[in-house]
Amino acid sequence: MKDHLNRYIHYLRSERRLSDNTLSSYERDLNQFIHFMLENSLVEISEVQRHHISRYMHHLKEQGRKAATLSRHIVSVRAFFHFLATQSLIVNNPSIYLESPKQEKKSPSILSVDLTSTLLETPNSESAAGKRDKAMLELIYATGIRVSELVALNVEHVHLQLAYIQCVGTGQKERIVPFGRLAGEAMSAYLQLGRGELTTERESDSALFLNHLGTRLTRQGFWKTIKKHAKEAGIAQDITPHTLRHSVAAHLLDNGADVRAVQELLGHADISTTLKYTHASKQRIKDTYNQSHPRA
Repeated sequence: MKDHLNRYIHYLRSERRLSDNTLSSYERDLNQFIHFMLENSLVEISEVQRHHISRYMHHLKEQGRKAATLSRHIVSVRAFFHFLATQSLIVNNPSIYLESPKQEKKSPSILSVDLTSTLLETPNSESAAGKRDKAMLELIYATGIRVSELVALNVEHVHLQLAYIQCVGTGQKERIVPFGRLAGEAMSAYLQLGRGELTTERESDSALFLNHLGTRLTRQGFWKTIKKHAKEAGIAQDITPHTLRHSVAAHLLDNGADVRAVQELLGHADISTTLKYTHASKQRIKDTYNQSHPRA
């Protein structure tokens, strides 16, 4: 089973060109699945039947895993067996017709325009780290790029005079994303006055955003940064690394932006992903109405 898994991960890396984070997620889920199968005396992948997979999902549920986690595991197992079937490594695909648990649809976490402005003004631009944080927050709000795309940026991906960045998204798809004046000013200040103080011989000159060690900032590093500034800004609302990305979509749609344009800007493969923000916008309008209208 391990050999099949290694072959599958190699396929995802070389053919599908998935990100390291996605690869790690698939590998972690499938290692747990294989471990459970081995514990139940199933050595060959061809021995696995549908009821074995159902038993594994029941095992995860007994551990208290949430519906979203169970769905992710099912997706991982289905994709794995689909690969094995297409490669003629198994005769029958036992994962067909597996049902995913129903998930509660939650609205994306979105900051108001005022809270977003407060958060963006929080970093102390006197220090190198402050200039970096200001540039990161302004850029991610201006462009709506994913956190993984933000930390993967290199210096050569930024074109200040033309006000756009070259962003490599999921599936290694490159897109050109514009940014506005405020983000441009923050980026210029960081590149001219801040980044040089963070640079060391340990890191090549390519990474755009550096940590205090002079190495490329990670997603975890950005998560700690945004949490820190949210606390300093006195924002009680829970903020995740994707909160600003969600907020960009909602704010654009609130102000009349075309849904297709927002889809292209954010790099959504499916427009249904973009449309969920229109629902969030309508919900906020409804909430405002209920709180403010005397006859609501």
